[in-house]
Amino acid sequence: MLTILGFTMIATFLVLIMLKKMSPIAALVLIPALFCVFVGKGAKLGDYVIDGVTSLAPTAAMLMFAIVYFGVMIDVGLFDPIVRGILKFCKADPLRIVVGTAVLAAIVSLDGDGSTTFMITVSAMYPLYKRLKMSLVVMTGVAAMANGVMNTLPWGGPTARAATALKLDASDIFVPMIPALAVGLLGVLALSYVLGRRERKRLGVLTLDEVLEPETETVLVGAGAGAGASGDGAGAAAVAKTAARTGGSGSGAGSGSGTDADLSEADDDFQGLDPQRATLRPKLYWFNALLTVTLLTAMIMEWLPIPVLFLLGAALALTVNFPHMPDQKARLGAHAENVLNVSGMVFAAAVFTGVLQGTGMVDHMSKWLVSNIPDGMGPHMALVTGVLSIPLTYFMSNDGFYFGVLPVLAEAGQAHGVSSLEIARASLVGQPLHMSSPLVPAVYVLVGMAKVEFGDHTRFVVKWAALTSLVVLGAGILFGII
Repeated sequence: MLTILGFTMIATFLVLIMLKKMSPIAALVLIPALFCVFVGKGAKLGDYVIDGVTSLAPTAAMLMFAIVYFGVMIDVGLFDPIVRGILKFCKADPLRIVVGTAVLAAIVSLDGDGSTTFMITVSAMYPLYKRLKMSLVVMTGVAAMANGVMNTLPWGGPTARAATALKLDASDIFVPMIPALAVGLLGVLALSYVLGRRERKRLGVLTLDEVLEPETETVLVGAGAGAGASGDGAGAAAVAKTAARTGGSGSGAGSGSGTDADLSEADDDFQGLDPQRATLRPKLYWFNALLTVTLLTAMIMEWLPIPVLFLLGAALALTVNFPHMPDQKARLGAHAENVLNVSGMVFAAAVFTGVLQGTGMVDHMSKWLVSNIPDGMGPHMALVTGVLSIPLTYFMSNDGFYFGVLPVLAEAGQAHGVSSLEIARASLVGQPLHMSSPLVPAVYVLVGMAKVEFGDHTRFVVKWAALTSLVVLGAGILFGII
């Protein structure tokens, strides 16, 4: 019964948010609360929620102050040279920009933290997508998949969990998987190329001067290929030139919602390249750059807990760049919406995970899946583990999968002569899809900063991320790793 209710609860949540019948926050709170009552444990709902909130509170605190920190860095112009450099290199070509998004996300992912990766990637690339009216879900999807492949680094989390759960050495798991993961990353780049060609076909290629023209009026532009929240940004002249070149203003082919978006919002201004904004601090550029490098180094070296590092970093960045209290309040107010959206989503997700774990739904779901594996698949348990990791790491946390399900799969594999190392390597396959799971707090940073509806991101990315996971699995089998 708990197995059926668990799958039904997850399916209900996904359907409602993808059809936009409920907001993600409301769905994350109300649906598990309702199912908790169905299970007959409504009296314990408070305990489940408190347990979930307690476990995610450090993550929420980290995200809150990280958003403030990177928001201030954007305000003061730290990323302006990066944005200008990427724009000049890409020559305002949507294809190059999409591929550049994947490369940037993969490089930044080396720090092992998904939230930081998404903050830096969106900070650098969001203005380009907005100015060229590119599909924002292409940006979020590509960034999530690239980060998902890189999330398998030994210090990223999944590999360490698999090693701990099966009492193995992390390097023995990860190093042999490098060729398969490299193929997966090449798959993400190839997919980025295809999606970029779609965007190029839809929008054409602007010159740098056209992209940097000032905005003179607001317009309505079609969301285009896969856009959950379409970009605006170009001025009327640039829109006219693009329309003349492409035969329209951007109702492109491709997957996605294709809805129109009101593009007259004040926060849609292309602030990343505005050299006149009052918040710029050019004299403090190298201080801010050094502060950011120091902060990221401290994260990697684990000098202090990440929430503490971002709390200190945000306070220092505000104090040095904006020494006057009214200016500090203005900056905090400017980023309050992002902070509230992301932290609210994290605490709402705590309700969902708390009920899943507290009621025992996760345990029953995993045991049911393992028990239904045919006996004839025993010698192929590594393949089975790889296939199961794709949906299971999406529907449950990494902790739940690696500490709850993986040991059972490994035990079944050993009974048929399959080594625990093969099982552990196969368990990493699902990470490209896992990074877009509604149970991963970092994904709310991604969609929140990109101003994309979570349902639109999900509808766009699931099929491509699952394909990327299958590419990694296929490469692992082909190379004899799995």
